[in-house]
Amino acid sequence: MKKIIALAILVIPVFLAGLGIKYMRDSVFGIVNDPFTLTVVQFIIGLLLTVAGVWFIGGYILHREQRQKKMQEELMTQSKKAEEDKEK
Repeated sequence: MKKIIALAILVIPVFLAGLGIKYMRDSVFGIVNDPFTLTVVQFIIGLLLTVAGVWFIGGYILHREQRQKKMQEELMTQSKKAEEDKEK
């Protein structure tokens, strides 16, 4: 059951990123989708959806690699230094 929930958590950002790419493509070709009235607004929302989806998936992969200690030592020390700087 946990694996199904984890898969759903990963599929949702991928779907949103794909939707964002579709919105950006449609606004470049001048096609306005239903909830939007301007192509500029549609492009900005698409860009935000794409960036948020890719950011979430990248963060998930980074967190998983850190947890399983499969990252390179250089990256692990850099991320630990960044966490320590945030705490200060």
